[in-house]
Amino acid sequence: MDLGIAQRTALIFGGSRGMGRACARQLALEGVRVTIAARTEATLRQTAAELSAETGTPVAFAVADITTAAGRDAALAACAAPDILINNADGRPPGDFRDWSADDWHAALDAMMLGPIEMIRRTVDPMIERGFGRIVNIVSRSVKTPQAELGLSNGARSGLVGFVAGLARQTVRHNVTINNLLPGVFATDAQRHHIDALVKTEGKTFEQLWDERGRNNPAGRFGRAEEVGALCAYVCSAHAGYITGQSLLIDGGAYPGTF
Repeated sequence: MDLGIAQRTALIFGGSRGMGRACARQLALEGVRVTIAARTEATLRQTAAELSAETGTPVAFAVADITTAAGRDAALAACAAPDILINNADGRPPGDFRDWSADDWHAALDAMMLGPIEMIRRTVDPMIERGFGRIVNIVSRSVKTPQAELGLSNGARSGLVGFVAGLARQTVRHNVTINNLLPGVFATDAQRHHIDALVKTEGKTFEQLWDERGRNNPAGRFGRAEEVGALCAYVCSAHAGYITGQSLLIDGGAYPGTF
């Protein structure tokens, strides 16, 4: 299927690894002019070179932290008028809410709610003026199936999803959609960091926890980052203009509800 987005421009936060990289790769394969943004220049430079070589589409990069005004400025300096915006930030480590300070909450909100909202604020009106825009927030299944130890992520990500629910109904008439992807357990560095933290409290080895989390999923395995990339590319496509304000689970069937 031709997704109809060749020569569009995309700005992808967290695009140097994991799901963000997978989204960047898939969009570049579709001929989108991609800029990846993250905090570590060496990783960005390597990823941009690898994706450019693999996809045949030049991939640019920007050293940018979505949680800071300077970081957001840097991203937009590198990709001034994105047609596609992918907001993607790591979650916070698991823990007990009794141990979290106000600073912990502020850091979570900056990364998973306020930073993405500010990027939406700065890009959505130009998208409306051009008559095309796709905004995708990579959040987590935890907004539908909250985990107690992930309270920082549960709260901050739910705030972003709640905000999007209203705005997405205002922009869609201009062919600008805003949607959320809700990944479950995926074989990424973020999942490894999460399990590393659980080792301290679960009384099991990393290998035991890793095996259990994959095997206990209804699909019997972890998701692959490329599967998120493929879904993201379709949601960003010219064919998806009637999909907006949605939170799309991609979790191997782990969410047990009918709706």
